[in-house]
Order: sequence, then C-alpha cells, then structure tokens
Amino acid sequence: MQKYDAIVVGAGNGGLSSACRLAKAGKKVLLIEQHNLPGGVASSFRRGRFEFETALHELAAIGKPGSRGEVYELINVDYGIPINWVPVPDLFRSIHINDEGKIIRDFTMPHGRQAFADKMELYAPGNREAMANFYKLFDESKAALTYISSANGSPSPKVLRKKYPNFLKVGSYAPMDVLTALKFTDAAKKIMGTYWSYMAVDLYRLSSIFYLMMVGDLIDGGAYITEHTSHQLTTGLLEAFRRFGGESWFNVRAEEILFRDDRACGVRTTQGTVYADHIIWNGNPNMAFANMVPKEVIPERELKLANARKFSARMFVVYVGLNKTAEELGIKDYNIFISPGLDTADEYKRVGKMEKIRSTAALCYNIANPNIGPLGTCQMSFTMAYSKDVWGDVELRDYVNLKNEKAREILELYERATGASIIPYIEEIAVATPWTFCRYTSVPEGGVYGYEAAEWDNCMARMMSIDRDYKIKGLKFTGAAGPRGDGYSEALLTGSLIGKMVLGEMAKEGK
Repeated sequence: MQKYDAIVVGAGNGGLSSACRLAKAGKKVLLIEQHNLPGGVASSFRRGRFEFETALHELAAIGKPGSRGEVYELINVDYGIPINWVPVPDLFRSIHINDEGKIIRDFTMPHGRQAFADKMELYAPGNREAMANFYKLFDESKAALTYISSANGSPSPKVLRKKYPNFLKVGSYAPMDVLTALKFTDAAKKIMGTYWSYMAVDLYRLSSIFYLMMVGDLIDGGAYITEHTSHQLTTGLLEAFRRFGGESWFNVRAEEILFRDDRACGVRTTQGTVYADHIIWNGNPNMAFANMVPKEVIPERELKLANARKFSARMFVVYVGLNKTAEELGIKDYNIFISPGLDTADEYKRVGKMEKIRSTAALCYNIANPNIGPLGTCQMSFTMAYSKDVWGDVELRDYVNLKNEKAREILELYERATGASIIPYIEEIAVATPWTFCRYTSVPEGGVYGYEAAEWDNCMARMMSIDRDYKIKGLKFTGAAGPRGDGYSEALLTGSLIGKMVLGEMAKEGK
C-alpha cells in the first residue's frame, strides 16, 4: 500500500503551491496531474515558430527591488524559484469606442502611487484626496489579509476589529460603494473601474477586498510577466516541489476520492490506488462533488454552498503571431482595454449574451519582452470573458464557423480602436473558446476563474469563514475556486494558505 502524508490532485498554480508548502515542511507528498505538463491554463503552447502564452496577462504583488510583494516573497524567496520578472511599462491604456467607431475616451495610466495620482488629476481633476484615502485603505486591507493568512484560517475577531476596522467595514460593500464613499468623481470612477474585466464581475457586485488588493497592488508595485511565459513559473514550482522531496505523477487521472469512516483516506487513479489522510483538490468543488466524492459524506451545507455559487468568467481568447515587429505595425502599448466605456453593470450584462464583440483586453507581449518570439515578429492575444454559459448553447455543427467569426470581430475591433493594421500580417493564429478551457482543465462551462467573488460570496466572507467551509474531513480545495478569488496571484497565495492549514491540522493530529 502506497501511503503519503498528503495527496494533491491537480498541478495548477494552486495545487503546485500547496504541494510546495507541504513538501517544504518535510511531509511526504504526492502530486497527481492528468496532463503531461504542469500548470493547467498557466502554461504555453506552440504554433509554427511561435510559443504562445496561454493565459497570463500580468501579475500583481511582485513589487519593485527593495519593496517586494507577497507573490515575489512566496515564489522567489520562500520556494526559492529564480524567476526573472519582466516589468510591464505602463499599467494599461484604455480606449472607449462606440458602435459607430468614434473614440469617446483614450487614456493611459502609469504605475506608482504618485504617478498614478498625477495622471488621474490630468484626466479627472479633483481626486487627489480620494486617491490618498484609497491608498490608506489598500494598506490596511493588505495588512489585514496578511494577518488572516498568518492565522491559518482562525483569525481573531477582536484583533480584526481593533487593528483593521476599515477593512471589516468595506468588506461587505461593492467597489462602487467604496469609490463613492471615498468621494471619487464620476470621471475618476471610470478610470478606477478599468480592471473590472480582469475580475469578471461588475463594480456594483464585486468583492471590494478582491478589487482593492488587485488594483492597489498593480498601482503600488506595477505589473510583471515571466521572462519565458507562465510555463517557466509552473515548471519552476514543480522543480521546487521535487527539490523539497515531493513525488509527482503525470498522465495520471484521479477517478475517485476514497473515504473511511467519513474521512478522506486516498485517491483511486488510473495508475492505481494511493492513500493519505489529507487530500487537496486543485479544482472546482462542483466537479469533485459530482464525480469524485460519495454523496453520503458531503455535508448538506457544503453541497448547498457549491450549488448556490455562480461560475465566473468563461474565456474566449485569440492568439496571433505576426510576421512584422510591433514597431513596424505601430504598436506601442502592452495592454489595451477596449470597450464601449459604459457602466460596468451594463458591460457585465452585455457579455452574458452571444452578440457582436465590443470589448477586449489586447496584449502585445513584445512591448514588455522584446525577445519573446522570433526576430522580426511579434505576438499578441485578445481576450474577452463571457459572464454566462452562452457557448453552451452553440450547436456542434456551428462551432468552428462561430469561433472564427468571433475571432475576426475581436481583431477588427482592435484595428478600429487603435488604427493599427494587423490582420494582413498574421502568420499563425489559434482560437480558444470556453469549450477549449473546459476540455483542457475539466472546469464547468470553461469557467477558469472559479466562482464569482461577489455579493454574499465575496472574498471577505470566504476568508472569515474559511475554518467552517472545509467540513469534509481530510479534504480541502485550492486554486481559482478558493477563498482569495481568481487569478494567478490569488491562486498561488491560496495554495500556500491551504497548505498551511493542512500543516496545522497535521500538527493537531500529532503528525
């Protein structure tokens, strides 16, 4: 019988981070992954002479030398992975364009607190005090989350009330409520709301803590990408895990989580059955409850909670390799958000329908990393997130034509908004729909963001109830569906947090 201290199912960012945390502590850990490579969507793929980044747009919480963020501290320092982080020049450019092709707004925002506030004052005068108070709130919220993480899921309400009262106060409100309370002008709110599509929930329902941490970290420390695509990050995590003494099985699929006396005790896989007192599932709880866990061991509360939650963003991405350089094509921006510039609630409703594409996050990786592809070329990605399962209604016979039609719409939108001609210079193109992500990652509806961090299911509620949300003995969940919300940074930090919680339970059990 093969027995381990812990088994981690799924080598995505969250699973890899949990596995590293446990293995570094000297535990005997097995990592199981159904594919032949680690990472899930945090990977890369090749088409012709191009290697495309699958999903990473930019990472927050890396920070600058002398003021490093918690993701840098986790990856480079704690796990000892020598990632060379490449800074993104500006935070973003945003273009608001109407249906007639008229540019309504076009603004570019830099990173750095003072620089961002100065540019805000240029585009939206009268917001310096609001920006200063935003930074204060971000600092308090960041300190509060650091404390909660250090408490391994059992923070003291007394400490939170005494040291972090504003964090507790804003946790139950949406970002638009917070921005209004901080007295941002309407023009400034439109600028501050640019990143909403990265979080895939409108600013009237999104978790304010999730919003504060992402936007605040990006303003404060800037945005970064890995030098050699996110596959460098996930292979680095795998190498660290093995260095810590961990064992990994690839091309092995988990088929059932085994239980003894209502406690998880092992995993039946295509390679045989393995045993451990602690199982970490890097994936959506709905999939585990539907296919992996016996119904009789699932507490009613956990099942109701999973069924009540809303799946988040279903991604549609177009990857293109161009046979000209960015300079030759007149491309100067790394990251451009293109949209009609309407209220985020209207935007959220619009991307819940299968209609003509009117928004995208367009990236040119060469702007940040000139050496990312072959000499004389550049590579780009164009992403939009659907808020509902609109691709689930597509007939198989219509699928190929529809995805190609949508790809053309998104590329033509970019050309109209920027004036740059790119379609004639496409050498390689690949299109990923929610079907693609569903097939590759086994997430429902292709919702790679896990659950929406919104309304009653916000990040504050998840973090404060984390000790009550894992009531199946010996089984915990990590990744995008975890307590800190979606995204690369949050999945990595969630993985570490879940690993610490398991270590705490092992210590109580005398292991």
